[in-house]
Amino acid sequence: MGERLTPLAIMQKLVSFPTVSRDSNLALVDWVEAYLNSHAITAHRYYNDEGDKAALFAHVGPWQAGAVVLSGHTDVVPIDGQPWDSDPFQVVEKDGRYYGRGTCDMKGYDALAIWALVEAHVRGVKRPLQLALSFDEEVGCTGAPPMICAMQPVLPKGAAVIVGEPSTMQVVTAHKSGIGYTVSVTGFEVHSSLLPSGVSAILESVRVIDWVNRTNTQIQGTTPSDVAAMFNPPFTTLHVGNIQGGTARNITAKDCSFDFEFRVVPDEDDAAWCQRFIDQVRKVEVGMQAVRPETGMQIEPLFDVPGLKPETNGEAEAIARAITGDNGTHVVSYGTEAGQFQAAGYSAVVCGPGDIAQAHQPNEFIEVAQFQAGHDFMERLITQLQTG
Repeated sequence: MGERLTPLAIMQKLVSFPTVSRDSNLALVDWVEAYLNSHAITAHRYYNDEGDKAALFAHVGPWQAGAVVLSGHTDVVPIDGQPWDSDPFQVVEKDGRYYGRGTCDMKGYDALAIWALVEAHVRGVKRPLQLALSFDEEVGCTGAPPMICAMQPVLPKGAAVIVGEPSTMQVVTAHKSGIGYTVSVTGFEVHSSLLPSGVSAILESVRVIDWVNRTNTQIQGTTPSDVAAMFNPPFTTLHVGNIQGGTARNITAKDCSFDFEFRVVPDEDDAAWCQRFIDQVRKVEVGMQAVRPETGMQIEPLFDVPGLKPETNGEAEAIARAITGDNGTHVVSYGTEAGQFQAAGYSAVVCGPGDIAQAHQPNEFIEVAQFQAGHDFMERLITQLQTG
């Protein structure tokens, strides 16, 4: 049997791998798999189409359905342009904090989950425990759905998933869905003095973006539903995060593209919102093609992250509340893999150490006290699994 590392030592190792979403995570996956193998735990992989990234999942305890699943992601956001005071890929302890890229989001939790899996295996449990580590969460939770599908024929079906996104160890039972698109606009170039005979891809994009602004204003003027009122902000939001296009000041733009997203409250219809957006794009496109038939707008899906809906008598919620003692109502507006597990038939909650306000920031950190709270959670979870 290999050496049993502390949660801190595991986090230090995980943070040392610069698994920015645009790059491979295989060095980290290799290390985790080797560490689990050193404790006689078999790990399984699911690779992306390019073969440069992999999800990893494993099972300990009785070979039966009903496991508690500890879910995290291995990728982190870039450090480009961020003014760090220390090496982002080295854990630095200072003033009661662990600094480093991913300490909060979410290699701190990953380390605790890996530690718990080994401890559950060594100590013995009556109810099984599973680990699920995905890739490409930071670019739209695109790595989790195929991982969840890949787990089904390999491991006994788990029952309750605890997604360890930073929630300061509060039990989060609902979050908004997220749907994103890239819109590529093709215009027709003419000299800007002949504007009516051309089609500016930029100006036509602005017609759609104006609809986004008007729709947001309309939404914010309505009374939120009881479900929506739990969120901050208490309504669905529409957003354009970037835009690029054009050739020169005096030429109508031939090309333009922008990224658009919804964050939809759980009691509203994602498909209906998407159709409203598509209808608006097509309406603008009709006007463009009335001038030049070869122009148009192409819509490409970016991501589709289902919301996490509150469950009635949810098992994951019951487990997390019993361990934490948290009986409050907590929801978040960001998306997680919890909604994807729920859509696949698992009970799911979000509960992890750290504060989401620190995620993606320069000098990202997790409080030492929060990391310890996560450790205490895992200790109590193992004890619970030992009793069945």
